[in-house]
Amino acid sequence: MVSVIVVPAIDIRGGRAVRLHQGDYARETVFDADPVDAARRWLDQGARRVHVVDLDGARDGRPAHLDLVSRIAAAAGDVPVQVGGGLRTRADVGAVLGAGAAFAIVGTAALEDPDLLAALCEEHPGRVWVGVDARQGRVAVRGWLETSEATALEVARRAVANGAAGIVHTDIARDGAGVGPNLAATGDLAEACPVPVMASGGVGGAEHVRAAADDGRFVGVVVGRALYDGRLTLAEAMAAC
Repeated sequence: MVSVIVVPAIDIRGGRAVRLHQGDYARETVFDADPVDAARRWLDQGARRVHVVDLDGARDGRPAHLDLVSRIAAAAGDVPVQVGGGLRTRADVGAVLGAGAAFAIVGTAALEDPDLLAALCEEHPGRVWVGVDARQGRVAVRGWLETSEATALEVARRAVANGAAGIVHTDIARDGAGVGPNLAATGDLAEACPVPVMASGGVGGAEHVRAAADDGRFVGVVVGRALYDGRLTLAEAMAAC
């Protein structure tokens, strides 16, 4: 077993902290009226990193909640905040990093504009990660509303070649389902890519976090709905690592 960071997720839509089921915008559950309250809760419980997704930005193609990113980053202090959702231009990435995010997670742009990704990685060394979100092995983009023909492995390898500092891999079919992350697929990326890789999507209990730690190929596990539903506490998740 190796040490794995448990990363609480805060998904923002309409200014509130929500969770979607398998990325479906029609299957939304609101958990906090103010996402900063969610951030403070996880920080008070010992979170060592926070994962923020701007769902409105992912769907619309530009950041929609920079003010909330700034407030969450301020509340986090020295705890790193990684932010994704709608970061498809140099200005957008600069804005989210300028708002206090330690890391920017690029998804759609990593697939559609590899030259832009390379420029971003050069401009912000060590601070640009790539989100590889897959549906049946094919990468989904634009807020998971479209599925490309590119495989997760292809996109991850190209991202690393263009300078990505790390990869966050999500199996969309498992996201919010509580059946455990796809460690096999995420592990394939980790073996092929000489950068840190995080598993995301599907954690439903401490056993899923423990399985990721036992696997030994990941630096972190992003956990969302299970924390909000109370099926798993952050303390239990951290102890499982």
